[in-house]
Amino acid sequence: MSNASDGMNYAPKGRPQPVVKPGEFVFSAVRLDHGHIYGMCNGLTEAGGTLKYVYDRDPEKVAAFLKAFPQAKPARTEEEALADKDTHMIAGAAITSQRCELGLKAMAAGKDYFTDKAPFTTLSQLASAKDMAKKTGRRYMVYYSERLHVEGAVLAGYMVEQGLIGRVVSVSGFGPHRLMAPARPDWFFIRENYGGILCDIGSHQIEQYLYFAKEEDGQVASSRIANYANASYPELDDFGDCAITGANGTTNYFRVDWFTPDGLRTWGDGRTLILGTKGYIEIRKYVDVARTEQGGNHVFLVNGDGEKYINATGVTGYPFFGQLILDSLNRTENAMTQAHAFKAAELCLQAQAQAVDLTPQVPGRK
Repeated sequence: MSNASDGMNYAPKGRPQPVVKPGEFVFSAVRLDHGHIYGMCNGLTEAGGTLKYVYDRDPEKVAAFLKAFPQAKPARTEEEALADKDTHMIAGAAITSQRCELGLKAMAAGKDYFTDKAPFTTLSQLASAKDMAKKTGRRYMVYYSERLHVEGAVLAGYMVEQGLIGRVVSVSGFGPHRLMAPARPDWFFIRENYGGILCDIGSHQIEQYLYFAKEEDGQVASSRIANYANASYPELDDFGDCAITGANGTTNYFRVDWFTPDGLRTWGDGRTLILGTKGYIEIRKYVDVARTEQGGNHVFLVNGDGEKYINATGVTGYPFFGQLILDSLNRTENAMTQAHAFKAAELCLQAQAQAVDLTPQVPGRK
């Protein structure tokens, strides 16, 4: 399911880095509405997780999943997977507006929950998840793949931790995606279901900002959305941008859109710029435009020691998944804190809710 031109089904594979023995950490995949479930399950199995059940209402989705993960057993019902005594975690990629509902069920059943981004479409869903996490002690973790499943971003995180660019003061992110509208399910174009562009793919950008800048809170200073070129899908935002001021005085700006041209060999020219007091880092995540070198993970570092380029492919692996497994077993918070996962979600919901809609200013629109 790893297709460089198709972001919806982009599922990176890395080298196995197991942190547990077979059977020590069991998880099940429930609801396969988005192709990111493949990347989520790749990461967990490569870290040693044992995939037990798969369930979706659509038997065709289950059949396709079993081709990639033949070790999984089709569950007869969703409840069978949720109630399984051996299962530690439920991994799900439901319709965005239904992700919280599944998470509440999983946590109530005594399981940790690992959901595709965006984890919520409303602030009330976020509040209910916070309450359930507090009540049960279970985790509500999120697959923010544009940092967690990109070795260039992992390497940049190590560089920041090592102080190679000093204290981070600003993060800028660019997350263009290829729309491929005919291949998208109907729910993807209904705002109530997908939440809007800042809620959806904007969640990646906000999570990265909080992580790289070491911010625990922030305020949305401004946000904008528009439908510039997709009038046949009136509830779609095909453009969005946002500025955030962190509680510690750092700044963030990001832009997300559905305008990746057909001529680009990958699904989006995702980039992140991290500015520090002693240097800066640029990550060209998926492609270096017009260069013959294939693939992504291009990391550029500039500081007092000079200029440096590193191709991070095969360098770091994807440590998040092993850390997530060990966190689930040991009740630690090394992969990602619950507060961080929820704060990223909260800010993207706020950005979407207060966004100025520029669509009426587009010529020919009302």
